[in-house]
Amino acid sequence: MLIHHLLAHPLSGEAIEDRSMAIIDELCPDHGFGPEEWLVAKRLVHTTGDPTIIRDLRFSPDWCSAGAAGLRAGGVVTTDSSMIRSGLSLARLRAINPSYGPEHLHCAVADPAVAAAAKAHGQPRSLFATRVLKPHLNGAICCFGNAPVGLMELSRLIVEEGIRPALVIAMPVGFVHVVESKDELMTLGIPFIALAGRRGGSPLAVAAVHALCLAAGRTN
Repeated sequence: MLIHHLLAHPLSGEAIEDRSMAIIDELCPDHGFGPEEWLVAKRLVHTTGDPTIIRDLRFSPDWCSAGAAGLRAGGVVTTDSSMIRSGLSLARLRAINPSYGPEHLHCAVADPAVAAAAKAHGQPRSLFATRVLKPHLNGAICCFGNAPVGLMELSRLIVEEGIRPALVIAMPVGFVHVVESKDELMTLGIPFIALAGRRGGSPLAVAAVHALCLAAGRTN
């Protein structure tokens, strides 16, 4: 059985990850990304097991400098799902700024007031969750892995109310409003990492933040 081979030839989790990253390098020799961009791309491939995902990965020119500055300043990280907030590593964030704690991670989708507003207006909770987080959005790392409507509301706040996040990670997944919400965000002049098309999800948004931490550590 396979497990007996592993027990006879131990391989740590770290060694498995290193080997995985080396395999990804071999599978994508002509990826065309810069060093920091490739850190993000590799993490997304590692998370999905799908090298084709890098075809849809988009970066604004200033994504790394802006995102790294936001982390060094201790900017909050807002998320559109509890899963993203739970998946974020405080240890990785603290490697960039030791002040990071749970209070820096914000998600309002489970707020009872958000649920009540969504029911009253017949709109998704993510719209009102983004509105509730408005006081925290300037200078924030804003992560979307699930909720295109939440991303659309952020775009409105950027255009109509002058909100300026440090970086937007635009990776909502699905079929309704998903493609359009990402395309709109990428036209607004805000630093972003985006996954064009329908693919996305919480694990990818988490992976992007962790890759940003790695990139920020390299550029410090």
